Amino acid sequence: MKAFDFEMPDCKRFNGYKPCFPYKTCYDGCARADSPFGAKILIINLDAMGDVLMTTAQLNPIKRKYPQSYIAWITLKSAVPLLQGNPFIDDVFAWDAESWLILEQMEFDLVLNADKSRRSAALAMKLKAKEKLGFGLNNHGQIIPLNNEAGYNFKLGIDDYMKFRMNERTGQDILAETFRLPYDRDEYVLELTEDEKQQTAWYRKSKGIGSKEVVVGFNTGCSDLYPNKKMTVEQHLRLIEMFSTQDHIKMLLLGGKTDAERNESIFSRALEHNPGLSTRLFNPPATEGLRKGIVYENAADIVITGDSYGMHLAVALRKYVLVWFGVSCWTEVDLYERGEKFIPTGLFCSPCWKKSCPYDLECMKMIDLDRMYSAALEYAGMVSAKKNNTPV
Repeated sequence: MKAFDFEMPDCKRFNGYKPCFPYKTCYDGCARADSPFGAKILIINLDAMGDVLMTTAQLNPIKRKYPQSYIAWITLKSAVPLLQGNPFIDDVFAWDAESWLILEQMEFDLVLNADKSRRSAALAMKLKAKEKLGFGLNNHGQIIPLNNEAGYNFKLGIDDYMKFRMNERTGQDILAETFRLPYDRDEYVLELTEDEKQQTAWYRKSKGIGSKEVVVGFNTGCSDLYPNKKMTVEQHLRLIEMFSTQDHIKMLLLGGKTDAERNESIFSRALEHNPGLSTRLFNPPATEGLRKGIVYENAADIVITGDSYGMHLAVALRKYVLVWFGVSCWTEVDLYERGEKFIPTGLFCSPCWKKSCPYDLECMKMIDLDRMYSAALEYAGMVSAKKNNTPV
């Protein structure tokens, strides 16, 4: 049988399965200019969803260094929706057997592994690439830096004093160095669809939120892996009571499906104490999926949160963020001059990254709710002035 005579196009849109555009073929002339692959790059990032969002800050630097490039990303299935519609990413692979088979067949110019985990490191070692940066695995199953520039990042993981007491660099800065990329405080990249933007506007309108009102969102939860990052229910209730005195402020409870029960408890207790809050405090569904959760958080102007996925989402949405810390490292977080960090002072044990606390969570008790309230009011005043076109 005669071999099929067809030259495979150097085009990112061509997949060998169906036309990119209806009734158009490559040999009849492309419907628009083709898109050559250029440098083929794979990002491996299987960490928590907040870390995935933070890693998107490397996309602009990658494109500056490799203007003509194909960028693929493999992440956990739960994080895939965060990368949907991202203008810099050509392919998103979920962490599963099908993706492994496909990626093992492909050849890359560059593999960038952001994760210090054995599964990510093992995948990085297995793939075909001209160059690999970040982290790999040696023949003892130990995680290793693959390049000298990953050394600082690597040491932070094995040296508590360096991580908790000496480091003053953000995670974005450290990862840019790991990947040999120029660091210029690039923002996270999260793309909302036009429909999602309309859903945000519709939700605010459906709750009677006026165009000149300011919405404070309380992200109440965090990953089950580090439950001690949470503010107490009583602390949230106190903040809600404080904000209830401000007629121009309305409030949202934010979180994922694991926070639904907690949010309902906060909501019902707040209304029981102050029934008038029924038109001021709202509890959006927490079980409608990740992208719908993004819509609800996008409805807030100010987000009060711990160091969690909700915080990273607020940063990605360019919200004003008031974030408390205790367990985790505040120096590694960049709020891009849109917010304030609330840090426990004078505690020898914070940060610690411990899953249980022998000191009765003193760092959480030290959260300055009065200052948090004042900071929110200061920013709300600026937002209100802007919406009313009056000088600040």
